[in-house]
Amino acid sequence: MTDEYFGGLDFGSSGARISIINNSKEIIFEDSCNYIYEFKNPEGWINSCVKLFDEIPIQIKINLSRLSISGTSGTLVPCQSNGVTLGNAIPYNEACTSNSKKLNLIAGDDTFLNNPYSSLAKAIELIETFGEDILLRHQSDWLSGWFLNDWSHGEEGNNVKLGWNIINKSWPESFEAYSLKKSIPVIKKSGSILGKINQSIANLLGTSEQLLVISGTTDSNAAFIAAQVKENEGLTILGTTIVLKKIIQKTFCYPGITMHRVNGDWICGGSSNAGCGILSKFFSDSEIKELSQQINPRKKTNLNYLPLNSPGERFPTDDPYLKPIIKPRPVSDALFLHGLLEGLARIELKGWCKLKNLSGYFPKKIITIGGGSKNPQWKSIREKTLKIPIINSNKSTSFGSALIALQANF
Repeated sequence: MTDEYFGGLDFGSSGARISIINNSKEIIFEDSCNYIYEFKNPEGWINSCVKLFDEIPIQIKINLSRLSISGTSGTLVPCQSNGVTLGNAIPYNEACTSNSKKLNLIAGDDTFLNNPYSSLAKAIELIETFGEDILLRHQSDWLSGWFLNDWSHGEEGNNVKLGWNIINKSWPESFEAYSLKKSIPVIKKSGSILGKINQSIANLLGTSEQLLVISGTTDSNAAFIAAQVKENEGLTILGTTIVLKKIIQKTFCYPGITMHRVNGDWICGGSSNAGCGILSKFFSDSEIKELSQQINPRKKTNLNYLPLNSPGERFPTDDPYLKPIIKPRPVSDALFLHGLLEGLARIELKGWCKLKNLSGYFPKKIITIGGGSKNPQWKSIREKTLKIPIINSNKSTSFGSALIALQANF
Protein backbone atom coordinates (compact mmCIF):
# COMPACT_ATOMS: atom_id res chain seq x y z
CA MET A 1 0.00 0.00 0.00
CA THR A 2 1.33 3.42 -0.97
CA ASP A 3 2.00 5.81 1.91
CA GLU A 4 -0.15 8.95 2.04
CA TYR A 5 1.29 12.22 3.32
CA PHE A 6 -0.13 15.52 4.52
CA GLY A 7 1.66 18.84 4.23
CA GLY A 8 1.59 22.12 6.12
CA LEU A 9 3.17 25.35 4.96
CA ASP A 10 3.63 28.30 7.28
CA PHE A 11 4.64 31.75 6.03
CA GLY A 12 5.98 33.99 8.78
CA SER A 13 7.51 37.46 8.71
CA SER A 14 11.05 36.34 7.86
CA GLY A 15 10.64 33.05 6.02
CA ALA A 16 8.61 29.93 5.27
CA ARG A 17 8.58 26.42 6.72
CA ILE A 18 7.08 23.11 5.57
CA SER A 19 6.15 20.03 7.60
CA ILE A 20 4.99 16.75 6.07
CA ILE A 21 3.38 14.09 8.27
CA ASN A 22 1.87 10.65 7.85
CA ASN A 23 -1.46 9.24 9.06
CA SER A 24 0.06 8.69 12.52
CA LYS A 25 1.01 12.38 12.82
CA GLU A 26 4.70 11.51 12.61
CA ILE A 27 6.90 14.14 10.95
CA ILE A 28 8.34 12.67 7.74
CA PHE A 29 10.01 15.81 6.41
CA GLU A 30 10.63 19.38 7.58
CA ASP A 31 12.52 22.30 6.09
CA SER A 32 12.61 26.09 6.17
CA CYS A 33 14.07 29.00 4.23
CA ASN A 34 14.24 32.77 4.45
CA TYR A 35 12.61 35.18 2.01
CA ILE A 36 14.89 36.69 -0.62
CA TYR A 37 12.87 39.92 -0.71
CA GLU A 38 11.42 42.09 2.05
CA PHE A 39 8.52 40.46 3.87
CA LYS A 40 5.75 42.49 2.23
CA ASN A 41 6.76 41.41 -1.31
CA PRO A 42 4.60 38.36 -2.25
CA GLU A 43 7.16 37.26 -4.85
CA GLY A 44 9.41 36.28 -1.96
CA TRP A 45 6.70 34.02 -0.57
CA ILE A 46 6.36 32.17 -3.88
CA ASN A 47 10.12 31.90 -4.27
CA SER A 48 10.40 30.32 -0.80
CA CYS A 49 7.57 27.94 -1.56
CA VAL A 50 9.26 26.69 -4.74
CA LYS A 51 12.57 26.31 -2.87
CA LEU A 52 10.95 24.22 -0.13
CA PHE A 53 9.24 21.90 -2.61
CA ASP A 54 12.52 21.43 -4.50
CA GLU A 55 14.00 19.93 -1.31
CA ILE A 56 11.23 17.36 -0.68
CA PRO A 57 12.28 13.81 -1.62
CA ILE A 58 10.40 12.76 -4.75
CA GLN A 59 8.70 9.70 -3.20
CA ILE A 60 7.28 11.88 -0.45
CA LYS A 61 6.31 14.68 -2.80
CA ILE A 62 4.37 12.56 -5.30
CA ASN A 63 2.42 10.94 -2.44
CA LEU A 64 1.47 14.25 -0.84
CA SER A 65 -2.30 13.99 -0.59
CA ARG A 66 -3.39 17.26 1.06
CA LEU A 67 -1.79 20.63 1.80
CA SER A 68 -2.82 23.43 4.16
CA ILE A 69 -1.28 26.89 4.49
CA SER A 70 -1.01 29.28 7.42
CA GLY A 71 0.21 32.85 7.27
CA THR A 72 0.56 36.03 9.29
CA SER A 73 -2.76 37.35 10.54
CA GLY A 74 -3.56 40.78 9.14
CA THR A 75 -1.10 40.93 6.22
CA LEU A 76 -3.28 42.08 3.31
CA VAL A 77 -2.52 41.71 -0.42
CA PRO A 78 -4.10 43.82 -3.19
CA CYS A 79 -4.50 41.82 -6.40
CA GLN A 80 -6.47 41.47 -9.62
CA SER A 81 -9.07 38.72 -10.13
CA ASN A 82 -6.31 36.53 -11.66
CA GLY A 83 -4.21 36.87 -8.50
CA VAL A 84 -1.61 39.22 -10.00
CA THR A 85 -0.52 41.56 -7.22
CA LEU A 86 -0.97 45.31 -7.67
CA GLY A 87 1.79 46.13 -5.22
CA ASN A 88 3.26 45.00 -1.96
CA ALA A 89 1.13 43.69 0.89
CA ILE A 90 0.46 45.88 3.91
CA PRO A 91 2.06 43.92 6.79
CA TYR A 92 0.20 42.82 9.91
CA ASN A 93 2.15 45.24 12.14
CA GLU A 94 1.68 48.38 10.05
CA ALA A 95 -0.91 50.94 11.15
CA CYS A 96 -3.02 52.74 8.53
CA THR A 97 -4.08 56.10 9.94
CA SER A 98 -4.74 58.20 6.82
CA ASN A 99 -8.42 57.24 6.32
CA SER A 100 -9.69 57.36 9.90
CA LYS A 101 -12.95 59.16 8.97
CA LYS A 102 -13.95 56.51 6.44
CA LEU A 103 -12.90 53.75 8.82
CA ASN A 104 -15.12 55.29 11.49
CA LEU A 105 -18.08 55.42 9.08
CA ILE A 106 -17.71 51.73 8.16
CA ALA A 107 -16.68 50.25 11.51
CA GLY A 108 -18.69 52.56 13.78
CA ASP A 109 -18.62 51.46 17.41
CA ASP A 110 -16.80 48.22 16.70
CA THR A 111 -13.55 48.98 18.54
CA PHE A 112 -11.86 45.87 17.14
CA LEU A 113 -12.37 46.93 13.49
CA ASN A 114 -12.22 50.67 14.14
CA ASN A 115 -8.50 50.39 14.70
CA PRO A 116 -5.58 51.46 12.47
CA TYR A 117 -4.04 47.97 12.73
CA SER A 118 -7.18 46.18 11.52
CA SER A 119 -7.28 44.67 8.04
CA LEU A 120 -10.29 46.90 7.39
CA ALA A 121 -8.08 49.98 7.82
CA LYS A 122 -5.60 48.40 5.39
CA ALA A 123 -8.40 47.55 2.95
CA ILE A 124 -9.60 51.15 2.86
CA GLU A 125 -6.08 52.37 2.14
CA LEU A 126 -5.56 49.81 -0.64
CA ILE A 127 -8.89 50.69 -2.28
CA GLU A 128 -8.00 54.37 -2.08
CA THR A 129 -4.71 53.54 -3.84
CA PHE A 130 -5.79 50.99 -6.45
CA GLY A 131 -9.53 51.58 -6.87
CA GLU A 132 -12.60 49.49 -6.07
CA ASP A 133 -12.11 46.77 -8.71
CA ILE A 134 -9.54 44.77 -6.77
CA LEU A 135 -9.42 41.67 -4.61
CA LEU A 136 -8.16 41.89 -1.04
CA ARG A 137 -6.62 38.68 0.26
CA HIS A 138 -4.70 37.84 3.41
CA GLN A 139 -1.32 36.15 3.09
CA SER A 140 -2.37 32.50 3.43
CA ASP A 141 -5.54 33.02 1.35
CA TRP A 142 -3.54 34.59 -1.48
CA LEU A 143 -1.03 31.73 -1.37
CA SER A 144 -3.80 29.10 -1.35
CA GLY A 145 -5.19 30.89 -4.40
CA TRP A 146 -1.78 30.59 -6.11
CA PHE A 147 -1.84 26.80 -5.65
CA LEU A 148 -5.38 26.63 -7.09
CA ASN A 149 -5.18 29.45 -9.63
CA ASP A 150 -8.38 30.63 -7.96
CA TRP A 151 -8.42 33.56 -5.55
CA SER A 152 -12.14 33.58 -4.74
CA HIS A 153 -11.91 32.05 -1.24
CA GLY A 154 -10.76 33.18 2.19
CA GLU A 155 -10.48 31.29 5.50
CA GLU A 156 -12.68 32.59 8.32
CA GLY A 157 -9.96 33.09 10.96
CA ASN A 158 -7.77 35.07 8.59
CA ASN A 159 -10.65 37.43 7.79
CA VAL A 160 -11.75 38.32 11.31
CA LYS A 161 -9.58 41.46 11.17
CA LEU A 162 -11.24 42.42 7.88
CA GLY A 163 -14.72 42.23 9.40
CA TRP A 164 -15.90 38.61 9.17
CA ASN A 165 -18.04 37.73 12.20
CA ILE A 166 -17.34 34.09 13.13
CA ILE A 167 -20.35 33.93 15.46
CA ASN A 168 -22.90 35.35 13.01
CA LYS A 169 -21.03 34.10 9.92
CA SER A 170 -21.49 37.40 8.13
CA TRP A 171 -19.77 40.57 6.96
CA PRO A 172 -20.78 43.98 8.38
CA GLU A 173 -23.89 45.41 6.69
CA SER A 174 -21.98 48.67 6.13
CA PHE A 175 -19.80 46.92 3.52
CA GLU A 176 -22.68 47.17 1.01
CA ALA A 177 -22.72 50.95 1.11
CA TYR A 178 -18.96 51.35 0.74
CA SER A 179 -18.23 49.06 -2.24
CA LEU A 180 -16.28 46.52 -0.22
CA LYS A 181 -18.34 43.49 -1.21
CA LYS A 182 -16.61 43.00 -4.58
CA SER A 183 -13.17 42.92 -2.93
CA ILE A 184 -13.79 40.45 -0.09
CA PRO A 185 -13.53 36.65 -0.37
CA VAL A 186 -16.09 33.86 -0.13
CA ILE A 187 -15.47 32.55 3.37
CA LYS A 188 -14.53 28.92 4.05
CA LYS A 189 -14.00 27.23 7.42
CA SER A 190 -10.51 26.09 8.30
CA GLY A 191 -10.12 22.47 7.20
CA SER A 192 -12.48 22.81 4.23
CA ILE A 193 -11.46 21.40 0.86
CA LEU A 194 -10.78 24.27 -1.55
CA GLY A 195 -9.99 22.11 -4.58
CA LYS A 196 -7.23 20.33 -6.47
CA ILE A 197 -3.90 21.95 -7.18
CA ASN A 198 -3.68 23.73 -10.51
CA GLN A 199 -2.01 21.51 -13.14
CA SER A 200 0.71 24.02 -14.05
CA ILE A 201 1.59 24.57 -10.36
CA ALA A 202 1.68 20.79 -9.81
CA ASN A 203 4.11 20.49 -12.73
CA LEU A 204 6.24 23.35 -11.38
CA LEU A 205 6.46 21.85 -7.88
CA GLY A 206 6.57 18.19 -8.91
CA THR A 207 3.48 17.11 -6.97
CA SER A 208 0.58 14.88 -7.93
CA GLU A 209 -2.19 16.63 -9.83
CA GLN A 210 -4.59 15.06 -7.32
CA LEU A 211 -3.13 17.07 -4.40
CA LEU A 212 -5.98 18.73 -2.48
CA VAL A 213 -5.57 22.26 -1.12
CA ILE A 214 -7.19 22.60 2.30
CA SER A 215 -8.32 25.89 3.83
CA GLY A 216 -5.68 26.84 6.41
CA THR A 217 -5.62 29.34 9.26
CA THR A 218 -3.55 32.12 10.81
CA ASP A 219 0.01 31.36 11.89
CA SER A 220 -0.83 31.77 15.57
CA ASN A 221 -3.84 29.43 15.32
CA ALA A 222 -1.64 26.85 13.59
CA ALA A 223 0.87 27.22 16.43
CA PHE A 224 -1.95 26.71 18.94
CA ILE A 225 -2.96 23.48 17.17
CA ALA A 226 0.66 22.30 16.99
CA ALA A 227 1.30 22.93 20.70
CA GLN A 228 -1.94 21.15 21.77
CA VAL A 229 -2.75 23.79 24.40
CA LYS A 230 -5.22 22.76 27.12
CA GLU A 231 -7.91 24.82 28.86
CA ASN A 232 -5.87 25.96 31.89
CA GLU A 233 -2.77 26.69 29.81
CA GLY A 234 -1.61 29.61 27.68
CA LEU A 235 0.45 29.78 24.51
CA THR A 236 3.22 32.32 23.95
CA ILE A 237 4.69 32.51 20.45
CA LEU A 238 8.14 34.09 20.47
CA GLY A 239 8.63 34.95 16.82
CA THR A 240 9.40 38.30 15.21
CA THR A 241 6.54 39.47 17.41
CA ILE A 242 5.11 38.09 20.66
CA VAL A 243 1.67 36.48 20.39
CA LEU A 244 -0.42 35.23 23.35
CA LYS A 245 -3.34 32.75 23.03
CA LYS A 246 -5.65 31.00 25.48
CA ILE A 247 -8.96 29.13 25.58
CA ILE A 248 -11.95 31.09 26.91
CA GLN A 249 -15.52 30.18 27.88
CA LYS A 250 -17.18 33.37 26.66
CA THR A 251 -16.28 35.70 23.79
CA PHE A 252 -15.74 39.43 24.23
CA CYS A 253 -14.77 42.43 22.12
CA TYR A 254 -11.75 44.53 22.97
CA PRO A 255 -9.30 46.58 20.83
CA GLY A 256 -6.27 44.57 19.75
CA ILE A 257 -7.69 41.19 20.81
CA THR A 258 -8.93 38.57 18.36
CA MET A 259 -11.48 35.77 18.78
CA HIS A 260 -11.07 32.51 16.88
CA ARG A 261 -12.64 29.07 16.84
CA VAL A 262 -10.02 26.32 17.03
CA ASN A 263 -10.83 22.61 17.47
CA GLY A 264 -14.27 23.50 18.84
CA ASP A 265 -12.92 25.94 21.46
CA TRP A 266 -13.06 29.72 21.57
CA ILE A 267 -9.56 31.21 21.59
CA CYS A 268 -8.68 34.80 22.46
CA GLY A 269 -5.33 36.27 21.58
CA GLY A 270 -3.26 39.38 21.24
CA SER A 271 -0.18 40.22 19.17
CA SER A 272 2.44 42.72 20.28
CA ASN A 273 4.72 44.66 17.96
CA ALA A 274 7.62 43.61 20.20
CA GLY A 275 9.47 40.32 19.88
CA CYS A 276 12.55 38.69 18.42
CA GLY A 277 12.53 41.32 15.67
CA ILE A 278 14.13 43.89 17.99
CA LEU A 279 16.89 41.43 18.93
CA SER A 280 17.82 40.77 15.30
CA LYS A 281 18.18 44.53 14.72
CA PHE A 282 21.21 44.54 17.02
CA PHE A 283 22.58 41.00 17.04
CA SER A 284 22.97 37.93 14.82
CA ASP A 285 21.61 34.57 16.02
CA SER A 286 25.12 33.42 16.98
CA GLU A 287 25.77 36.66 18.89
CA ILE A 288 22.49 36.28 20.80
CA LYS A 289 23.45 32.72 21.75
CA GLU A 290 26.94 33.74 22.88
CA LEU A 291 25.84 36.87 24.78
CA SER A 292 22.93 35.04 26.45
CA GLN A 293 25.41 32.67 28.08
CA GLN A 294 26.89 35.71 29.87
CA ILE A 295 23.49 36.65 31.36
CA ASN A 296 22.59 35.80 34.96
CA PRO A 297 18.77 35.65 34.86
CA ARG A 298 18.55 35.90 38.67
CA LYS A 299 19.88 39.48 38.54
CA LYS A 300 17.93 42.51 37.32
CA THR A 301 19.42 45.17 35.07
CA ASN A 302 17.28 48.22 36.03
CA LEU A 303 17.10 49.01 32.31
CA ASN A 304 13.44 49.83 31.81
CA TYR A 305 13.26 49.21 28.06
CA LEU A 306 10.11 49.08 25.97
CA PRO A 307 11.61 47.06 23.09
CA LEU A 308 9.06 47.51 20.28
CA ASN A 309 10.26 46.50 16.80
CA SER A 310 9.08 49.89 15.49
CA PRO A 311 6.85 52.76 16.68
CA GLY A 312 3.27 51.74 17.45
CA GLU A 313 1.77 48.95 19.55
CA ARG A 314 -1.28 46.70 19.14
CA PHE A 315 -1.31 44.67 22.34
CA PRO A 316 -1.24 44.78 25.35
CA THR A 317 -1.34 48.55 24.80
CA ASP A 318 -3.42 49.77 21.85
CA ASP A 319 -1.48 52.83 20.69
CA PRO A 320 -0.32 53.28 17.07
CA TYR A 321 1.98 56.12 18.15
CA LEU A 322 3.71 54.44 21.10
CA LYS A 323 7.49 54.85 20.82
CA PRO A 324 10.11 52.20 21.65
CA ILE A 325 12.44 52.83 24.58
CA ILE A 326 15.82 51.18 24.02
CA LYS A 327 18.12 53.79 25.53
CA PRO A 328 20.47 54.28 27.28
CA ARG A 329 22.55 51.48 25.78
CA PRO A 330 25.22 50.19 28.18
CA VAL A 331 28.78 49.47 27.02
CA SER A 332 28.27 45.74 27.65
CA ASP A 333 26.40 44.00 24.82
CA ALA A 334 25.40 41.20 27.21
CA LEU A 335 23.86 43.73 29.60
CA PHE A 336 22.04 45.41 26.70
CA LEU A 337 20.62 42.05 25.55
CA HIS A 338 19.65 41.26 29.15
CA GLY A 339 17.70 44.51 29.34
CA LEU A 340 15.91 43.82 26.05
CA LEU A 341 14.88 40.32 27.24
CA GLU A 342 13.59 41.78 30.52
CA GLY A 343 11.56 44.34 28.57
CA LEU A 344 10.04 41.65 26.38
CA ALA A 345 9.16 39.58 29.46
CA ARG A 346 7.39 42.59 31.01
CA ILE A 347 5.34 43.06 27.83
CA GLU A 348 4.39 39.38 27.95
CA LEU A 349 3.35 39.70 31.61
CA LYS A 350 1.27 42.79 30.84
CA GLY A 351 -0.39 40.87 28.00
CA TRP A 352 -1.32 37.91 30.21
CA CYS A 353 -2.66 40.29 32.88
CA LYS A 354 -4.79 41.98 30.22
CA LEU A 355 -6.22 38.65 29.06
CA LYS A 356 -6.82 37.62 32.69
CA ASN A 357 -8.80 40.80 33.38
CA LEU A 358 -10.94 40.23 30.29
CA SER A 359 -11.40 36.46 30.48
CA GLY A 360 -11.26 35.72 34.21
CA TYR A 361 -8.15 33.63 34.77
CA PHE A 362 -4.37 33.58 34.45
CA PRO A 363 -2.88 30.43 32.87
CA LYS A 364 -1.37 27.89 35.27
CA LYS A 365 1.29 27.02 32.72
CA ILE A 366 2.70 28.63 29.57
CA ILE A 367 3.62 26.62 26.49
CA THR A 368 6.11 28.43 24.28
CA ILE A 369 6.73 27.97 20.58
CA GLY A 370 8.87 29.92 18.09
CA GLY A 371 12.54 30.80 17.68
CA GLY A 372 12.79 32.65 21.00
CA SER A 373 11.71 29.56 22.92
CA LYS A 374 15.16 28.04 22.30
CA ASN A 375 16.88 30.64 24.53
CA PRO A 376 17.25 29.20 28.09
CA GLN A 377 18.21 32.53 29.68
CA TRP A 378 15.14 34.24 28.24
CA LYS A 379 13.01 31.37 29.53
CA SER A 380 14.44 31.86 33.04
CA ILE A 381 13.80 35.63 32.88
CA ARG A 382 10.22 34.97 31.74
CA GLU A 383 9.58 32.43 34.52
CA LYS A 384 10.91 34.89 37.09
CA THR A 385 8.66 37.63 35.67
CA LEU A 386 5.48 35.59 35.10
CA LYS A 387 5.90 33.42 38.23
CA ILE A 388 4.44 30.32 36.55
CA PRO A 389 6.05 27.29 34.85
CA ILE A 390 7.03 27.59 31.19
CA ILE A 391 7.33 24.57 28.90
CA ASN A 392 8.81 24.69 25.40
CA SER A 393 7.08 22.95 22.52
CA ASN A 394 9.32 21.43 19.86
CA LYS A 395 6.53 21.45 17.29
CA SER A 396 6.58 24.04 14.51
CA THR A 397 3.67 26.14 13.27
CA SER A 398 3.82 24.31 9.94
CA PHE A 399 3.19 21.07 11.87
CA GLY A 400 -0.09 22.62 13.02
CA SER A 401 -0.95 23.38 9.39
CA ALA A 402 -0.14 19.77 8.45
CA LEU A 403 -2.55 18.57 11.17
CA ILE A 404 -5.28 20.70 9.55
CA ALA A 405 -4.58 18.94 6.23
CA LEU A 406 -4.69 15.53 7.88
CA GLN A 407 -7.97 16.24 9.70
CA ALA A 408 -9.66 18.00 6.76
CA ASN A 409 -13.46 18.09 6.63
CA PHE A 410 -14.68 15.68 3.93
